[in-house]
Amino acid sequence: MSRDRRPPGPMPGPGPGGHGPMGGGRTFERPRDTRRALVRLAKYVLPYKISLVFVLLLIVASTVLSLLPPYLLGVAIDRYLLPRNIMGFLGICLLILGIYVGNCLAQAGQGILVTKVAQRALSRIRKDLFDHLQMLSLSYFDKRPSGELMSRLTNDIDAISNALTLNAAQLISSLLTVTGILIAMFVINFWLALGTLLVVPLMVGVTFLIGRKTFEGFRDLQAQLGRLNGNMEESISGARVIQAFGQQQVVLANFDNSNFAVRDAGIKAMSFVMLMQPLMNLMSNMSIAAVAGLGGWLAFIGLASVGTIATFINYARNFTMPLRQLADLYNSLQTALAGAERVFEVIDEKPEITDKPGAYVLEKIEGEVVFDHVDFSYVPGVPVLKDVSLHAKPGQTTALVGPTGAGKTTMVNVLGRFYDIEEGAILIDGRDIRDVEKDSLRRQLGVVLQDVFLFSDTAMENIRYGRLDATDEECIAAAKLANADQFITRLPQGYKTMLSERGSNLSQGQRQLLSIARAVLANPSILVLDEATSSVDTRTEIRIQEALLRLMKGRTSFVIAHRLSTIRNADQLLVINDGQIIERGTHRSLLEKRGFYYNLYMSQFKGTDISVEPAAPSLTQTGKTEMPEQIKNL
Repeated sequence: MSRDRRPPGPMPGPGPGGHGPMGGGRTFERPRDTRRALVRLAKYVLPYKISLVFVLLLIVASTVLSLLPPYLLGVAIDRYLLPRNIMGFLGICLLILGIYVGNCLAQAGQGILVTKVAQRALSRIRKDLFDHLQMLSLSYFDKRPSGELMSRLTNDIDAISNALTLNAAQLISSLLTVTGILIAMFVINFWLALGTLLVVPLMVGVTFLIGRKTFEGFRDLQAQLGRLNGNMEESISGARVIQAFGQQQVVLANFDNSNFAVRDAGIKAMSFVMLMQPLMNLMSNMSIAAVAGLGGWLAFIGLASVGTIATFINYARNFTMPLRQLADLYNSLQTALAGAERVFEVIDEKPEITDKPGAYVLEKIEGEVVFDHVDFSYVPGVPVLKDVSLHAKPGQTTALVGPTGAGKTTMVNVLGRFYDIEEGAILIDGRDIRDVEKDSLRRQLGVVLQDVFLFSDTAMENIRYGRLDATDEECIAAAKLANADQFITRLPQGYKTMLSERGSNLSQGQRQLLSIARAVLANPSILVLDEATSSVDTRTEIRIQEALLRLMKGRTSFVIAHRLSTIRNADQLLVINDGQIIERGTHRSLLEKRGFYYNLYMSQFKGTDISVEPAAPSLTQTGKTEMPEQIKNL
């Protein structure tokens, strides 16, 4: 009788790592609605209007300053160099140097301001996304891989960061540069300007043709990278199974196939990237050659000066760079807007579990729990719970028993209102939990799961997670009550020992005892034990059972049993099969029935003489355990 096949329980930990299907990021993706994505993104940037105005002014200043040196160089040649006016020539050279320094300062100021605005806006986006993820119902996470959500928090936010920090300002600068160069060329010499523009249609055509091929190449490369990353992640995560079954050669063959596919796609994609630079250089040189040829002829007939030709050659050289940047920036901004769409898609998701207006706040409760003809399904039309009714009195222990997929854990999931039921009602102390503020409801529940989730923090802080305002003395007292103090004090730094991810530097039993200590500190009125001793050795099980008995006494408890020997003392046993309670009673009465429970029990204890088992005292009869003085008033 292993764990039910169901969506994750009430306290799921993060799933396997990874960053979504595209592996290390998404390249050249396009948004479905560019305008809407821009408007949503602008709402995060517009609060910094003053900084944005200064950024725009600095971009304009930088663009103007970058356009002046070629013009002044032409003036220096015509007015000072050819007439051999050395002082005038040195003066204009110093002026050009000053302009370059001013341009450098304008670009630096622009970069600093843009970075501040972008990082502040990104901080707000990241906070809104993460805050909203904490508010979403578990059903949302059931339907989406954790890697996909991590991708939105990392890859998509990075794409937006690049767009806001680098690309947006560069796009404006490139547009202004192209416009400024065109205006300057036509103002200086109309015919040379026309000659320079002869190459532009060819440049634009080649840029977009190569850009499209590059987009297709990188799209294929990213798809192949996604498969390779998935292959590697699966191989690393499943290393134990791979080696146990001796399948290393199969794994290596699969990796080679994926690796070769990435290699071929990478060669194809990067070939187009490498082709772009020499082609653009060729066309830039063609433009310069056209200017030089046309300028020489115009100079010969007296329509252009040597300085004017030098100015146009500089403008022609500078003209190709912003054109190429515009193509690259367009694709990058499209990717960022696509990432923004995915982020806003999560932020717009509505939680399925919400509090009613004026929801009642649960304070201290007695712990009476009633399921009144409850129906529930994770997927519409596929019922998991069918007409379930039960009554747990305050302080009683109720054991839930049944085969895999019967609906045991689903019952405690709906009790904590991690999912809303479809029919019937669940009452705590006579109140429908749908009329209760869900956070106050969950504060009354203590959960100890088979698969314990511990944080990468100290042992002390992992215990304190049960109640964040608890003192160190209260945490230690809780650990002692949970039988965890003995092993914690033997750790290298005791309670200050840092635990690795998910507590992997502790044994399963030690992790379980820490989770019990956390539940002790929370001091819940209702306790849920989901197969809390199913994965430990017998000696550790005894220690855990002792801690659980202390924790359970005097509390309404629901125990999902893996080992039937652990629930003999329960006040009532509910046998669940196919989402229905088919038997209920005490351990002894159900054995005497010789029904479904009897067969389950005998399958685990074949040959045991159950006729002489002594009747176990009820946990309700034993009364509540006296709590240590430090946490008596939690």
